[in-house]
Amino acid sequence: MNQKLNITIPVRVDTVERLENIRTVVNFLFQHGFQNISVLEAAALCNGFVKELLGKRINYSFIKDEDLVFHRTRYINKMVSEATTPYVAIWDTDVIVPAKQVAEALRWLETGEADFAYPYDKPFLDTTPIIRKLFLEDGKIETLEQNRKKMKELYAPNPLGGAFLANRDAYIKSGMENEDFYGWGMEDGERFYRWQKLGYKIKRVPGPLYHLTHGRGINSMFHNPDQGLWKRKETLKAKRMAGQGQNGID
Repeated sequence: MNQKLNITIPVRVDTVERLENIRTVVNFLFQHGFQNISVLEAAALCNGFVKELLGKRINYSFIKDEDLVFHRTRYINKMVSEATTPYVAIWDTDVIVPAKQVAEALRWLETGEADFAYPYDKPFLDTTPIIRKLFLEDGKIETLEQNRKKMKELYAPNPLGGAFLANRDAYIKSGMENEDFYGWGMEDGERFYRWQKLGYKIKRVPGPLYHLTHGRGINSMFHNPDQGLWKRKETLKAKRMAGQGQNGID
């Protein structure tokens, strides 16, 4: 168990699938030695389901939030600001990454080889409902690895979301999350290109990320066309400022 890394998972439970996924993701991380996990749930009502399912093994907190749109960037910043470890991981509710890839990303941070490390490079794979069900039942990474060809690739050719590890001090100095990104979408690209512009060391571990499929509501798509347009413009601006080919990823 590595106490230098705090894995932060902000969550809005909008479906039963989401509840099942976060339980499965936390179980997987625990089983592979990543046990310093913080979960922040933001919702209109604290029904106790998340806390009950995950138990006392995690650092759980709840914030009453009646906004239908989940302001994830704001909650990530809150969690990182309150973390006391030198390294943090920002983790989506629904993603599984092979443990050896996470361990390699953490090693890069500890040795100073990277300020930010993605525990995967490509592909970013969305499980089918059937494969998801099989994995929920046995929790074995082999179940996902053996069924890769049956999954759909998302966000090709350069996926930037799902999960990343960071030197906490560097992350804070970089500006953390841009809270103007309200609701789902595009913050991953803006963040990455901002890191490039600032000259941080970014590395990626070879290997896949698996996304446990789920239904898509208001917090899994652009909730407003104007927001989608603004986010694309901001991301492109950050990309231009970073410069093509400068301070790339390994």
